[in-house]
Amino acid sequence: MTCPRCGKAASGKFCIECGAAVAATTCGECDGTIVAGARFCQHCGAAAGDGPTKGGALSRHPLTWAVPGVAVLAVIAYFVGQQLANKSDASANATPLAEGAPTAPFAGGVGGGGGAGSVDISKMSPEERASRLFDRVMRYGEQGKLDSAKIFAPMAIQSYEMLGNATNHSRYDIGMISVVSLDAARAAAEADTILKDNPQHLLGLVLAIKAAGLRNDLKARAAFEKRFLTAEPSERAKKVLEYEDHKSDVDAALTAANGKK
Repeated sequence: MTCPRCGKAASGKFCIECGAAVAATTCGECDGTIVAGARFCQHCGAAAGDGPTKGGALSRHPLTWAVPGVAVLAVIAYFVGQQLANKSDASANATPLAEGAPTAPFAGGVGGGGGAGSVDISKMSPEERASRLFDRVMRYGEQGKLDSAKIFAPMAIQSYEMLGNATNHSRYDIGMISVVSLDAARAAAEADTILKDNPQHLLGLVLAIKAAGLRNDLKARAAFEKRFLTAEPSERAKKVLEYEDHKSDVDAALTAANGKK
């Protein structure tokens, strides 16, 4: 049996590598159904491998006291990131807070400091919420804040998984979140799934190149770059939406691959 999330060999109910449910199972906290491949219960937010707590005590999962579901967990994720960003901007020379540590209890609005321009992420559509969390993880990656990226990555991925009906576009987004959080196995798995559907898919090849780079597999990376250069003209001509949305990624991969010719 293999884990539906990370692809590693697995036995029993939960994957020893990533903690995901190997098959659909019952949550030890709320008795809801946890779907195969999920790391958290979509009903109460408890970790898939957590058993029931004694006497109604708080769950062992560190966030379930504050979240009735993963959607609210995503809200807190956005709020925490906003607090960190504001803290950083306010005092560049101050000692930063521990990455991902909240500075105040959640009060509903986030964004511009609680005024009229604040954005309440809990009122966003699931698609908008996933997009906001994706952007935040990418921003942390660009800023070199690896600790923050790793904290928010599972929340961002879970928000995509809650959308259902995975597409090559959403798989690429999940793969890029994995790249930024240095999860080479998950990034490679998403790339493989995209390329199985379309061996010339540019984003699948970009993701495969990045995953091979994380593994320091220079031979595999070179092979994927060669495939990318061959496929790029005809695939670009298709004007696929995800190519346009991630044009900068495709352009960067093209420049890098041409530079190695």
